[in-house]
Amino acid sequence: MSRKYEGLVVLDTKGKEGSVDEFVSEVGKQIEANGATLDEVKQLGRKEFAYNARQIEGGVYVNYFFNAAPEAIEAIKEALDLVDGIYMHQYRRIG
Repeated sequence: MSRKYEGLVVLDTKGKEGSVDEFVSEVGKQIEANGATLDEVKQLGRKEFAYNARQIEGGVYVNYFFNAAPEAIEAIKEALDLVDGIYMHQYRRIG
């Protein structure tokens, strides 16, 4: 059974070669490779953190809306934990 999810991903683009759009697309491909079907991707822009965590002052926030089976969420989390340049990611069911 497929459900609708929202994933918030914060990207650390410092020192990344290429554009932010390429990095956003790469993360989207990782999500799809782990059993999800992307519906929409919204770039929310760069935002500064309230405090300097891990020597990072801010990140690019991106919302991914996708359909996936509940067990695919764990696979997506594990895959994105391995991607260099992802500061934080979290997911919630919206439908």
